[in-house]
Amino acid sequence: MEFFRIRHDIPFMSHALQFNVVSAIMFLLAVVFLVINGLHFNIEFTGGTVIELKYASAPDIAKIRTQVDSLNLGEASVQSFGSATDLLVRLPVKAEVKTAEVGEVTFKAVCQGKPMNAGRDVCGTGADEIKRQRVESVGAQVGKELAESGALALLIVIVGIVIYLAARFEWRFAVSTVIANLHDVVIILGFFAFFQWEFSLSVLAAVLAVLGYSVNESVVIADRIRENFRSPRFRRAPVPEVINNAITTTLSRTIITHGCTLIMVLSILFFGGETLHYFAQALAIGIVFGIYSSALVMAALVMWLGVSRENLVKPEKKTNVDKVMT
Repeated sequence: MEFFRIRHDIPFMSHALQFNVVSAIMFLLAVVFLVINGLHFNIEFTGGTVIELKYASAPDIAKIRTQVDSLNLGEASVQSFGSATDLLVRLPVKAEVKTAEVGEVTFKAVCQGKPMNAGRDVCGTGADEIKRQRVESVGAQVGKELAESGALALLIVIVGIVIYLAARFEWRFAVSTVIANLHDVVIILGFFAFFQWEFSLSVLAAVLAVLGYSVNESVVIADRIRENFRSPRFRRAPVPEVINNAITTTLSRTIITHGCTLIMVLSILFFGGETLHYFAQALAIGIVFGIYSSALVMAALVMWLGVSRENLVKPEKKTNVDKVMT
């Protein structure tokens, strides 16, 4: 399916150096921000307490945040969770306060003198009712283990990508794709480090999803490059021309698939609430840079690594008749 067909190939590879210089600068800036600022991990990685509250009517989040901040238990996160009447309060580990007491103290502060029920999980009545749905605590050690597991998951995905692409295509494609995908991941992390956006497990999931998404786009372009090398039309064509045609002919497909995906991700970003906000933000950044890196970083690296028709097309074996004739 195509929205349009471009008759003349766009000379992407003529500007490959300029594009990759821009990519290198952005990559270095992202690394600098990661080193200087670091990531703003949430309590899933640093440890802390999560309190889920259910209100009878939509609450004033700013007021609740003020109530929680008055406890001086550290930097609190208060956000909608699922619906306008559900709230999620996250608090970091506080050395001088027992983890078991944090949920109780926070619930009392939110209730502000409203009458408690016998079970002490509900306060207020009617439209002022507040119900404590759950209280969960994550220790600092557990948070450290989650961070290590996340890094290990990222490493396993990268190794899997290298093996898959090396087996399906050729080592030049494997190396180029991994570099391009790491470029996407580091830039996403650079955005989170620069703006100090909260980095959670959902954001880590988005980063892993972006890796797979970028690989998919790279595989589509690599497949077309291989097809072009096998085609009689490009038997004597220079490598840049083969790659330009591969990117140009997949452009319509890229606009359809990535455009539709980006629309869905942006709808989550703007209408999905705070819980999914940073998840969608990471995906949106990853989709945009995934398109860019697959077409202009991966393809250019493949060209510079010296890919040729001989690397992708196996020579035809001589038959017995051919041997006799020679």
